[in-house]
Amino acid sequence: MFVRKGAIVINYNEVVAIGDTYLLTVVSELFGLEGYEIQLIPAHDGGRNVVYTCEKEGEGEGAKILRIAFLPDRSREDFLGEVEYIRYLFEHGGSVSDVISSKKGNLLEEITYNNHTFFVCLFEKAKGKLLVENNYRYREDAPITEYYYNCGKVLGQLHQISKSYTPVHRRHSFFDKYNADYIDKLIPNKLSLLKEKLVELLNTLEGLDRDRESFGMIHFDYNDGNYSIDFDNGQITVYDFDNSCFGWYMFDLAGLWTSGVGWIQFEPDAGKRKKFMDDYFETVLAGYRSETKIEDSMLDKLPLLIQANFMENIVDAFEVMQNNGEEPECDEVLSYLIKCMEDDIPFKGFFDKIYSCEEPFEYEKRDI
Repeated sequence: MFVRKGAIVINYNEVVAIGDTYLLTVVSELFGLEGYEIQLIPAHDGGRNVVYTCEKEGEGEGAKILRIAFLPDRSREDFLGEVEYIRYLFEHGGSVSDVISSKKGNLLEEITYNNHTFFVCLFEKAKGKLLVENNYRYREDAPITEYYYNCGKVLGQLHQISKSYTPVHRRHSFFDKYNADYIDKLIPNKLSLLKEKLVELLNTLEGLDRDRESFGMIHFDYNDGNYSIDFDNGQITVYDFDNSCFGWYMFDLAGLWTSGVGWIQFEPDAGKRKKFMDDYFETVLAGYRSETKIEDSMLDKLPLLIQANFMENIVDAFEVMQNNGEEPECDEVLSYLIKCMEDDIPFKGFFDKIYSCEEPFEYEKRDI
């Protein structure tokens, strides 16, 4: 993990306070936001940025999203790699929220205040809203399969564009972060079996193809929390490329598989859950393949890349605790992920006896 030399750690609430007294005034000038009402969006667990909506009365769809990054684990080049990739996707027809240049013509602005460095970006607000904001109901008079198909189609579109992408500022690659040394430093020693299993997984992933058709810039967190849906026509607009990196396209597809379990998680019959997931993913793949190709040999790696998604979830959980200065602990959700990883239980345990439809994806707390 990159840490800026000499960086002083600052927490979320402190950044919000600095925003109120200083940052928002400077940012408004940099991006021409005078006259906009700027409202803080409450942070979610593990959130690494301070985010605001910027709306001007009478503009309707002209709303913007302002993001202020403050954690010291990423460099200017990391952020440039992200926003340049988003701009490339947008300019090549990708259904993403575009980055807005500052009045100086920059996609990224850097502000230093009291020895703290803040990286600031402005984005177009995606049309529509999150699925959760619509109470997980899809649009009227349209089958839910349209949504599944569109999820795959938009992801396939982004991956097809990525296959021609050559970065100016290069984002990190999967193994730059996920490697044995980092796992050993981050994961508590009491979880020795977990460490062993994660290293085994990494060794297996090392053997996968990394050619241009299978490996490139990916979103790395493609789920219904990171795109909006226009409920008039079903169009999906993707955002939050904060974790984007070079990885296997199949990683994003595996993430989409895990997102699908939410629709059938309370079904007690494992056979019915399996049938639903097979049909769901077949529809997702049909949408995906309408935009790009993927070899059957990579699709066969779905269980492996689902495990890789679990690894990301586990690592992220411990990183959040570390960033918050908390002692590491395992809640029921993290304990479930660890149990699946330690016992080599595939498909998120969704078809295994470990799974409970009364308490989905939870397991008794681990003591570490």
